[in-house]
Amino acid sequence: MTAPAKMFAADSTVPPTYQPIMRRLSARASDNVITIDAYKQALRDGRAVLHAQYEADVSSAGIIGDYTGFIDATVSALWRSGFGEDGGGQNSAVLLAVGGYGRAELFPGSDIDLMVLTGKKTAPGAIADIERFITGLWDIGLEVGHSVRTARETAAQAKRDVTVMTNMLDARLLSGETALFERMQKALAPSRLWPAKKFYAAKVAEQNRRHHKYQDTANRLEPNIKESPGGLRDIQTLWWIAKRYFSTRRAAERHGLPPGRLRGIEALKNLGFLTADEFNALERDRLLLGKIRIGLHLLKGRGDDRLLFDDQRALAAQFGYTGAGGEPVERFMQQYYRAVMELERLNEILLQHIEEALLPAAVFRRPVRARRLNARFQARRGYLEAADADLFQRSPQALLEVFLLLQRHPRLKGVRAATIRLIRRHRHLLDERFRADAGAKAVFMKILREPHGITKALRRMHRYGVLARYLPEFDHIVGRMQFDLFHAYTVDEHTLFVVRNLRRFTVPEYHHEYPLCSQIMATLPKPELVYIAGLYHDIGKGRGGDHSILGAADARAFCRRHGLDEHDTELVGWLVEN
Repeated sequence: MTAPAKMFAADSTVPPTYQPIMRRLSARASDNVITIDAYKQALRDGRAVLHAQYEADVSSAGIIGDYTGFIDATVSALWRSGFGEDGGGQNSAVLLAVGGYGRAELFPGSDIDLMVLTGKKTAPGAIADIERFITGLWDIGLEVGHSVRTARETAAQAKRDVTVMTNMLDARLLSGETALFERMQKALAPSRLWPAKKFYAAKVAEQNRRHHKYQDTANRLEPNIKESPGGLRDIQTLWWIAKRYFSTRRAAERHGLPPGRLRGIEALKNLGFLTADEFNALERDRLLLGKIRIGLHLLKGRGDDRLLFDDQRALAAQFGYTGAGGEPVERFMQQYYRAVMELERLNEILLQHIEEALLPAAVFRRPVRARRLNARFQARRGYLEAADADLFQRSPQALLEVFLLLQRHPRLKGVRAATIRLIRRHRHLLDERFRADAGAKAVFMKILREPHGITKALRRMHRYGVLARYLPEFDHIVGRMQFDLFHAYTVDEHTLFVVRNLRRFTVPEYHHEYPLCSQIMATLPKPELVYIAGLYHDIGKGRGGDHSILGAADARAFCRRHGLDEHDTELVGWLVEN
């Protein structure tokens, strides 16, 4: 494998941290030829730089940005050595980065995803040159995924497969003239295939299937940092959907952008689709997950995104969590789980906001009318919304009434994005004064006494940060794991599963699963007492001492605070303790 040394020396796009490597590589050239061994050494040096940046606590964006630039320079130089600056002199081939590499998000264990885009008239011997190029990349130590297609073939495959279309959204020109690349982009325009409405529906369905694969929870104890709910893939899904929308001329003109010129998630904040607080939270959590993923790849020496128990222990130490037993791991993972829970919330808000605000003409073909549910809430497009923006400030009890109304109107799909934002903005009102309010306590008990929708109500309260504000003792177990193989979920997720299973005993179609339990539940005059016990049975975990005793004390305090008589209070306490 050869490459002109001047290709490196003149390349000002190489990140400063990697320029010394390129200079050394050029210095090793003999007769303007660089050997495979020289490239291998450069890659080893480059990975050492990446490792040093990680240990120096450089941001994940800085690390992967620099590393991507280094790989760009290396791959492009190898390409130019066989094809020249114009792709063979006849505009016959250009080199594209696609997928995560095209997005400039190249992690240590990521594949180098490339596409060779060819014209109708491929230069003689070009296929053999492409094969030598790909072989050379493998020879020097890069793991490459590649395809060779014309613009027409690309469009045909993208039309059949949304994954191909998605990869091409991230396509980035590495080497060669732009005319062929632009021809391909025109062939993939929303006016020709995958219009914004269809692409949105396909990506949401894809995300739902992926979430279901992970039991629709981010809180499994050995999560996949990329694919689990709230993982990096959820952020990418938002980006793809938004980018596809802004690829349309009408949408771009509406927001004062050239078609296809959406640059980064930050653009959604500048255009008003993300609030400043939401963007800051998304960036904070994205950078954290990125740093953990970098550490995981370096630790394993490959692109494995599963956070297994042994990995968690090693990463906790790298992130500065110290102490005896499993406590450092539990604190490290609690930081992770709280981040992915926040990303789950933002994903829900933004997807709904895109559905409502970005695609109104495409998705909704009937007039938008609000249907009043009561003086405070209304339904619009199948979602619950506050009647006005001052509702929660004026009537804080409505922060709980939201969830009661969803139980009583099961046809509603959920809460509108704007109202979710209002809930989150007013969570501070769920303070001691609120918790002492008789009306608020009555609403919460009504939620537990409703014949339907208790599990969904509690899950939504948890997702929007309401449950932990209303029950401060619950906040301690949010995202808290137990570093053992006995538990499959975090304490908060396990708790909500317990309540779900208790509810399941009351549903006739599931009576065959546990007949005795279902029979007992059918005889209880106050099933809400069992749900309270379920909520509190593990709430003492992680505080030291016997969690059953601690939880029983908290449960009794809850019962007395909510006006339960002494008999019911002692029954709940006994259930938690025993």
